[in-house]
Amino acid sequence: MKKSLFALLLGGLTIGITEFVIMGLLPDIAADLKVSIPKAGYLISAYALGVVIGAPILVIAGRNLPPKKMLLILALMLAVFNALSIFAPNYNILLASRLLSGLPHGAFFGVGAVVASKLADKGKEAQSIAIMFSGLTIANVVGVPLGTYIGQHFSWRYTFVIIAAIGLITFLALLLWMPHMEANRDNRIKHQLKFFGKLNSWLIILLTAIGFGGLFSWISYIAPLLTNISGFAAENIPYIMILAGLGMVAGNFLGGRLADRFSPAPTAFALLLAMTGVLLTVYFGSANQYLSLTLVFLTGCISFALIAPIQILMIKTAKDAEMIASATLQAGFNIGNALGAFLGGLPLAAGFSYASPNLVGAAMATAGIIIILILMSRTKNEVPVQATC
Repeated sequence: MKKSLFALLLGGLTIGITEFVIMGLLPDIAADLKVSIPKAGYLISAYALGVVIGAPILVIAGRNLPPKKMLLILALMLAVFNALSIFAPNYNILLASRLLSGLPHGAFFGVGAVVASKLADKGKEAQSIAIMFSGLTIANVVGVPLGTYIGQHFSWRYTFVIIAAIGLITFLALLLWMPHMEANRDNRIKHQLKFFGKLNSWLIILLTAIGFGGLFSWISYIAPLLTNISGFAAENIPYIMILAGLGMVAGNFLGGRLADRFSPAPTAFALLLAMTGVLLTVYFGSANQYLSLTLVFLTGCISFALIAPIQILMIKTAKDAEMIASATLQAGFNIGNALGAFLGGLPLAAGFSYASPNLVGAAMATAGIIIILILMSRTKNEVPVQATC
């Protein structure tokens, strides 16, 4: 692995722990700050809001900067804003720090994806992007469980000490190992915003929010599914979630290899088809524990295999506006997070079983198939454009 790509991986690791560790720490934070757990849950929403706000704004604000300098600023923001959470004296300050922590998320992945594609050997652009996003998957396997353990057994503030430290290490790695690249010469705001006037751009964003959102109909309610349908003991759920994380790690690299070999759009189509099938199998087959464990790995694998193909598809679609397009895509992923969790919860609220959110997820993946087919029909005669910084 190139050192420059490893630096981007560290950034993905920082972001992954920041985003997901809070879910396991909510009871501890709520007790410490004397708020209810539902109110503490707004800390998750605040982060997602920060991602949606920060992704396009920060990329536009830094459009005149060389990519390395932009990444250094974003890594420093990750370290500093997570450090604010360490010292938050009350709930409102912590809520604000979570919002601020989300701001660099989309911009870092957006700029980093374009940089990774430029650092790649010819024909391996998607695999290089997958390396950066592997930090996100590794966070789910190692960082989040470790951060949750530290937060539960010592103090949740120590978890944020670790996150801030990894953010600082990311900054140093980028400083030492990331090569200099020239900024985009045509960086006028009007030119950059032309990206939003293209139907294909919105189709990819819609594909991300709806098709990939099917993942979150599954994972948002995976704990009650495993305990009430599959019959696992509650204390075994953290270990099963590690299995899901391993599937995400494998899927992330698989998606990169497939996208480089077969091109991103057909790869995304095939993976969405597979996602529909596996979510339907989860619905019908989770009562069998052995099958349920297999499906946990496969669902994580197939879902995260979609990331690199969709990312490279967006980069190739957004000529001369790759960074803002890629950053906006991260906002789309977070919209998918919220949409999948919300829609998946509707059948539960109506009294259906804990397996029912997977039918919603399958429907969302099917909608993604329709969107990618429309996109493929519109672009079949277009020549792919290489990303530029």
